[in-house]
Amino acid sequence: MDEKVKSKAAKLGFWSIVLLGINSIIGSGIFLLPNKAYAMVGTVSIGVIIFDVILAGSIALCYAEASGLFTRNGGPYLYTKYSLGDFAGYEVGTAKWLVMCIVWGTIAVGFATALGTVIPVLSDPLSISVVATVVIIGMAILNIVGVGETTILDNISTLSKMVPLVLFVVIGIFFIKGANFSPLVPPEGVSGESFANAAVLMFFAFTGFEAISISAEDMENPKRNLPWATITTMIIVSIFYLLIIGVCIGITGSSLANDVAPLQDAFGNILGPVGMYFIVAGTLVSTFGATLAASFYSPRVCTSIAEDHMLPHVLAKRTKKQGTPWVAICCSALVAIAVTWSGSFTELAAISAISRFTEYLPTCLCIMIFRKKWPNKERSFKIPLGWTIPIVAIIASLWILSQSTLYDLALGFGILLVVFPFYFPYLIHKRHLAKQFDAIKEKENKE
Repeated sequence: MDEKVKSKAAKLGFWSIVLLGINSIIGSGIFLLPNKAYAMVGTVSIGVIIFDVILAGSIALCYAEASGLFTRNGGPYLYTKYSLGDFAGYEVGTAKWLVMCIVWGTIAVGFATALGTVIPVLSDPLSISVVATVVIIGMAILNIVGVGETTILDNISTLSKMVPLVLFVVIGIFFIKGANFSPLVPPEGVSGESFANAAVLMFFAFTGFEAISISAEDMENPKRNLPWATITTMIIVSIFYLLIIGVCIGITGSSLANDVAPLQDAFGNILGPVGMYFIVAGTLVSTFGATLAASFYSPRVCTSIAEDHMLPHVLAKRTKKQGTPWVAICCSALVAIAVTWSGSFTELAAISAISRFTEYLPTCLCIMIFRKKWPNKERSFKIPLGWTIPIVAIIASLWILSQSTLYDLALGFGILLVVFPFYFPYLIHKRHLAKQFDAIKEKENKE
């Protein structure tokens, strides 16, 4: 890897990292999924959000501590490789790349779905897939142009998406009806399975915080900035989500379960068409921004694995002028495009949420390993309460997975089986290099 090429790329400062993190998390999920959760568990969906805040927050703290130990691109790939070994790192890293491509495609479908509510002629499945494909191609081209241009557009889209959400909360809070929160628990009760299914679905709205750690090389002082940017991002997002879901239920009540676009319908109830189209604009900007963030992150983990020769080294090739990984960007875009033609937004969201645990669980585990392996290594952030938070994150994650359907688990974790055979070329290459090294050492000893 040519370090001069890397150094040409623009670097993200602390608040640019936070804005990119917010853009990665707040996308289509919070705009399009609250109705699904309400239909499953009613007003208990607020409890679902609180549970997801605790789960996502615990996992995010693990990422915050781990990110303070590395300056390379790769995120969970590096954490797993240096804690559990090359094979585990390869599995997690390659799966992470494919998951990010799935996320990219999923959010692009979310953008096209939201656009279809504004332009009915684009609401059929074929049109949604075509629009999503065009968006992905455009994002790939923008990323190849350079990090600086992507950062400017990301900052603008993040700030733009926050405006309608802030106004939705500030105005909507005056139109909340207390009766809409009664009963707190549906008469038929809430089963552990329905709660877990709602938690998995809404957890998709929290995913994305882990992506900031992938692009450490594109950031200023990553060991210092990444941990605190991750924490700052999660605090801001968690507060917003709790306020949004509360206002949404307080305005629409039981009709929320049947709303196709919950925030749009809720704001439309109090401000008429103006409020409805204002949220539509916010949804489009939000999903566009999240798609942009996913397009930025997806290729970076791929590049890091390729630099370690665990994937074809051509994937690490960068442009001479900007230092952007153009081959990885193109390959990631192709996978994302394939995803856009494979299912609806709700189906893809559930699969995407479950597949994230292929990296969450190893990252939580690696915190305990790193503390044993590198007890004296400098850390810019250390999780309080010892091992309590990583253990809570692991137990909560396993409980959610135990309540998920076998179909979703098979699709979510099937990625690990798909990438397994491609590890052997790397193993052969590694053994070949070891033999060359031994031959050189033997020759030196003879001389």
